[in-house]
Amino acid sequence: MFTFLLVVQAIVAALLVTVILMQQSEGGGLTSGGSPSGLMSARGAANFLTRATSVLAGLFIVMSIVLAVMAATRGAGAIDTSLARPAAPATTPAPGAGASVDPLDAAAGAVVANQAAPADNAATPNP
Repeated sequence: MFTFLLVVQAIVAALLVTVILMQQSEGGGLTSGGSPSGLMSARGAANFLTRATSVLAGLFIVMSIVLAVMAATRGAGAIDTSLARPAAPATTPAPGAGASVDPLDAAAGAVVANQAAPADNAATPNP
């Protein structure tokens, strides 16, 4: 039901855009030509397009609210996880192994080792 209403919502949105673009603006719209009498006269087309815009806009708003309520009541269990990436297993190197998968981890370890080295050299007297 949700998918059907979503498709209808997309169709209503496309029709709404089309009707809005067909309305006559200051420079003329897509309906600038036509017969001078009846529904397709300038006045008849303007009334029809104005009413169609109002109806489609109202339908769009009502359907948006209905779809939002339906989506909120579906619950968290209805989330599709078929495209989710699998979680990578956590790899932690053994202490003293020195093997690191992440080059930034290796660089951080080298910086810590370099900072520890001058402290060891400072403990030994310089001749």
